[in-house]
Amino acid sequence: MKKIGFIGLGTMGLPMANNLLKAGYELIVYNRSMDRVKLLEGELVTAADTPAEAAARSEVVFTMLSADKAVEEVVLGRGGVAEGAAPGLILADSTTIKPATSKKLAQVLADKGIEFLDAPVTGSEPHAVKGVLTFMVGGNKEIFDKCFPLFEVMGQKAVYMGDNGTGSTAKLANNLIAVVNMLALAEGVTMAAKAGINPETFMKVIQGGGAGSGMAEYKLPKIYNRDFTPTFKSDLMYKDLSLISAFAAENEVPVPALSMTKEFFRILLNKGLGHEDVCAIVKLYEEWAGVEVKK
Repeated sequence: MKKIGFIGLGTMGLPMANNLLKAGYELIVYNRSMDRVKLLEGELVTAADTPAEAAARSEVVFTMLSADKAVEEVVLGRGGVAEGAAPGLILADSTTIKPATSKKLAQVLADKGIEFLDAPVTGSEPHAVKGVLTFMVGGNKEIFDKCFPLFEVMGQKAVYMGDNGTGSTAKLANNLIAVVNMLALAEGVTMAAKAGINPETFMKVIQGGGAGSGMAEYKLPKIYNRDFTPTFKSDLMYKDLSLISAFAAENEVPVPALSMTKEFFRILLNKGLGHEDVCAIVKLYEEWAGVEVKK
């Protein structure tokens, strides 16, 4: 497989597509804003006018979009992937969406002879740039194996989860752990700062014990350097929290920590900070504690 379609060149999609180009794959890309296409590095890239055109010229298509509605429109809407795809095309969706949406897409596309993988990722923009994402993949195992070399180019790991929908479910569970971890990090570092402890020094303590985490590694330096430029926007995290909450309710899973965390992010969005990184949640604690977490 050498001709790869890529739809969605946002914060995550652009570096993912760039890594495919660097590996020598020919890309046919579609993005609503064509200015993003100009940011791709390499000559093996062609812009498509519609998702259907991208699908018609590709063997595998990746989508990395914002939400369920966007994915359904790009895949099943007018001028969408399903309209242009020939039987045998593989569509791998890396968007964080409802497991039910992944299952729906898989069923509709199967009737058209199109293979579907739900293949969301862990990590944020820096991981995408470095090519160290982790893919959680649901769908046909043989199709997963066929696409494994592509996952390897964009990530450090690709884990086969099971049937369609299991990749999306794993992503929601992963994000639940990550965001509750983020809240605990903000709470703990604010307490340390209030006591006069340098958060940069406190970072060394966290790294050396059970409180260590990816969130601490990537987000605590952003906090004490007062860098809230987004690698994962707070409003997108709130969207994910809403998906997790709905899935938990449908499956009768108690999620008290999620419920509290979701309300914290609702407050953050109401303060107009949804465009900032998820680590901006610390600003709530800073306001309440009367302290700023900085070097």
